[in-house]
Amino acid sequence: MAGTPFDQLEGWIWFNGEFVKWADAKIHVLTHGLHYASAVFEGERAYGGKIFKLTEHTERLHESARLLGFRIPYSVEEIDESCRQLLERQGFSDAYVRPIAWRGSEMMGVSAQKNRINLAIAIWQWPSYFDPEQRLKGIRVDIADYCRPDPRTAPSKSKAAGLYMICTISKHAAEAKGYADALMLDWRGRVAEATGANVFFVKDGVLHTPDPDAFLDGITRRTVIGLAKARGLEVVERAIMPEELADFEQCFLTGTAVEVTPVSEIGPYQFTVGDITKSLMEDYSAAVQPSRAIAAE
Repeated sequence: MAGTPFDQLEGWIWFNGEFVKWADAKIHVLTHGLHYASAVFEGERAYGGKIFKLTEHTERLHESARLLGFRIPYSVEEIDESCRQLLERQGFSDAYVRPIAWRGSEMMGVSAQKNRINLAIAIWQWPSYFDPEQRLKGIRVDIADYCRPDPRTAPSKSKAAGLYMICTISKHAAEAKGYADALMLDWRGRVAEATGANVFFVKDGVLHTPDPDAFLDGITRRTVIGLAKARGLEVVERAIMPEELADFEQCFLTGTAVEVTPVSEIGPYQFTVGDITKSLMEDYSAAVQPSRAIAAE
């Protein structure tokens, strides 16, 4: 599949209540979601034929839409079942699941009160988000120029398409300098998140992670916090300033795509892939699929 454009993949996409062939799942160029970013989405993973925390993701999709001022015309239960049916129809066991809802093309302008709310679900096979060898050694992360916005200026609790524009810019800039990703600060200068994942640090056996008051509180983030507490680890959610990075011993990212990924470097700061990081990688792997082994060294 490497190198194949996504519009040229094969299979089926669930589109407004029907299964359509992949190549036929099209929208018009004057769709409001394309011009004004009135779209919300989810990123989910299937392991062993089961979508991990599917209902939590679907509930968040509904909440994201509500924050953008529209209602998805399918219930949580209907979307869950459609995801399961599509996974079976695609014939995949381990895969990535992408539901997306958006305003259609009935009106073109900032105001789009009468536009149809569309929903589509696509499922494809997707390997490790980062290079597997690099991931086990710890990825290198730059520090982004753009900051996560003040919640008074954007619906930061919504997984909204428009909020990822500065993430794409930041990740491209980091990759151009040889990094795998970028760490974003918030508008106050506090550590926030990576371009598509939450961040954790370890110091003296305690986990520290930014308080998600200006960015998405990830489902994987919450899962890992639960796994850490089950191990008896203390987890502190708080404001973290960039200069504190010099004192942390370990660092890792969490997210549906990245799972639990160690970080070896953020700008001038260095980290080791320590026992706590490795243990949580193993715990997460066991949580998503008990029979799945992880090659962590």
